[in-house]
Amino acid sequence: MSSDFISNLARTAGVVALVAVPLALSSCQVRPLYAESTGVTAKLSSVSFSPASTRVGQEVRNQLIFVAGRGAGEPAKPEYNVTLTATASTAGVLYLASSDTSQAGRTVVTASFVLKNASDGKVLKAGSRSAVALVDFPTQEFAKQRAIRDSEDRAAREVAQLVGADISAALSR
Repeated sequence: MSSDFISNLARTAGVVALVAVPLALSSCQVRPLYAESTGVTAKLSSVSFSPASTRVGQEVRNQLIFVAGRGAGEPAKPEYNVTLTATASTAGVLYLASSDTSQAGRTVVTASFVLKNASDGKVLKAGSRSAVALVDFPTQEFAKQRAIRDSEDRAAREVAQLVGADISAALSR
């Protein structure tokens, strides 16, 4: 092949790419999840959350209420209801054979949710999210229990953010 042919082919490919790329990108619709124009903020502020049965569930619920209401609390007349259940488990990961104890562990908080219309009960979204928080176990028992509680709170805040993003995405459709 001659170098002129290769040069013309490269030039033609460059022109085609110059035209094709902007056309392809113009079809993309990227917008912020909480954009005012989508109405997600107003919809989120009209979501109520079911009462929690555990301390960790209450922590997840409180964080979700704060995220959804932007700090304003729960709505008086909700348009959407979320049934929420949350569980936590902590397990040791670094065992000392000499004392049969663990020096560190991991806490997993799992939240399952169902988002429904308040008017007709139609399910809009259902899902489950998990978050992990690492924890060091001190030798003193009270300090160990407090460290586990703190790790549950950290994981609960993280899982609430994930569930909140799922709910926001469902309401933006």
